[in-house]
Amino acid sequence: MIPRKVLDVSSAADAVRARNSAARLAAALGATAVEQARFLTALTTRLRDDIGRGGVELTLTVQPSGAEATLHVRAVAKPVPPERDHTPLWRLTLPCPCPPAGNPPRAAGPDDADEAILAADEQTAAILRRLDEAEQQLRLHREELHQTNQGVLALHAELEAAARTQRDLLEAERTARGQAEKGRRLLTFLADASAAVTASLDQEDILRCLPELLVPDYASQVDVWLFDEPADPNAAHSAAAAAAARSGRPRHAGPHPGAFPGIDDLPPSALSPDRPLLAVPLTAHRTSGVLTLTAPGDRFDEDTGVMLVELARRTAIALDNARRYEQHRDTAETLQRAQLTDLPRVEDLSLAARYLPATRGLNIGGDWYDAFPQPDGSLLTVVGDVTGHGLRAAVIMGQLRTALRAYAIEDDSPARILTRLHRMLRHQQPNLYATAVIARFRPGDPHVVWAAAGHPPAMVRAPDGTVRVLDARPGLMLGVPFPFEYEDHTAELPPGSTLVLYTDGLVERRADGIDPGIELLGRTLADLGRSEVEDLETCAESLLKPLLHDIERDDDVCLLLCRTLPPRSNEP
Repeated sequence: MIPRKVLDVSSAADAVRARNSAARLAAALGATAVEQARFLTALTTRLRDDIGRGGVELTLTVQPSGAEATLHVRAVAKPVPPERDHTPLWRLTLPCPCPPAGNPPRAAGPDDADEAILAADEQTAAILRRLDEAEQQLRLHREELHQTNQGVLALHAELEAAARTQRDLLEAERTARGQAEKGRRLLTFLADASAAVTASLDQEDILRCLPELLVPDYASQVDVWLFDEPADPNAAHSAAAAAAARSGRPRHAGPHPGAFPGIDDLPPSALSPDRPLLAVPLTAHRTSGVLTLTAPGDRFDEDTGVMLVELARRTAIALDNARRYEQHRDTAETLQRAQLTDLPRVEDLSLAARYLPATRGLNIGGDWYDAFPQPDGSLLTVVGDVTGHGLRAAVIMGQLRTALRAYAIEDDSPARILTRLHRMLRHQQPNLYATAVIARFRPGDPHVVWAAAGHPPAMVRAPDGTVRVLDARPGLMLGVPFPFEYEDHTAELPPGSTLVLYTDGLVERRADGIDPGIELLGRTLADLGRSEVEDLETCAESLLKPLLHDIERDDDVCLLLCRTLPPRSNEP
């Protein structure tokens, strides 16, 4: 049977008794204090409202449900109209953990008010305890939340610091890579530019390549002031260049300090008030000039400035090498030409000679020609080539020329003269070699006697224009460390014939060797007209032009032409 209790509530006292009865049922069913308080508060509020409307009939019902029970409160308005069903005004339910045991609690009487108040106080105390516990839990949760927030803030700060550190490291790495790339680029440019300025021994080439290298990336203008060059009346030099020339140290002039190590700053130059100037002395063995660079922008980069100072130093060395080379070359050429004697005037024989120094490198000295008469009236003609170049080769050439003339006084045989020169060179200059060809002419003799020591073959153009090569096997080069006896050869040389003696610089090219050049010389000699051959000066120019054709020469050239003349007729 379902426990049920019906109560008539018309006054406040009835409402108190109904509330007490509901409280006993809820307590008996094991409802929690909080649930009881929430349920009874709602019930009291409804009853207070219903008393003002005339009262209600309140039904308390306990509905079991397995191991639990539910307390139902049903309120019906009073008086109940006969024509209406008992439709409840409202319902309240309270789920409880325990089913009712035995009979339901009795209804509350008038004497239970004190007990109800005490029960209400107990419920209030229980609720307050729960509130205290909840407040304590809330306080703990708040403390935990605060600590958590502090931890989160600390973690956020650490993460932000780590991110900032990572950004700084990435920026530092990016900067380091940029500086490394910039340094690599500057070093690569310095190496390439150094190779360019040192590739030539011509001062004009060096000065010409500097603007090509530096403008516009590293300078907007390049000016080179060389002290040894004639002064240009229109040239104006900055105060920075003058200070660098006086002190021998670089100077920087500009509206902003350059901050270059070892470089003093000067006020802006009147020649370039808006852009800074970098004036670097060109110093090798001595200060020969000043290189002045105008910045491509509003200032010179520090690393670029250091690179430019180093490039100026290397340029100074290149210019000094070019100057020394020119001096050495001029000295060698002067000595060489001083030892080339004037050709003698001989009856029945016409002579012409050319000497052309090398145009590339220091390949001057060593080639020579000579022609001198003998006491018996014969004439010796010589063309020779000493290995090596420069002053030493020119000096050795002079010694060989002098020794050859001395030996020729005692013996006019070309072969025996070469044999004695070979012995002398082996003894005095064991590491130096030479080639030579000697031809002897006798008056009235239509033959020429000749001997060669490792020399290119002589050529003969006959009066009818045919050309033949005197290709008898030549002897060893002079100075080769083996004893050797040279042989004389004889060639027919009728009047009107031309003998051509030359050095390898005329016919030899690095890419082609010597044979194509000898063939070209033979064809050119055969193609000459009669008038060109009869005038040996014209003949010499006509032979040189197609073989050299204005090319850069790595070796000097000697050419000696000997033309036999018909005997003069004796007029009565």
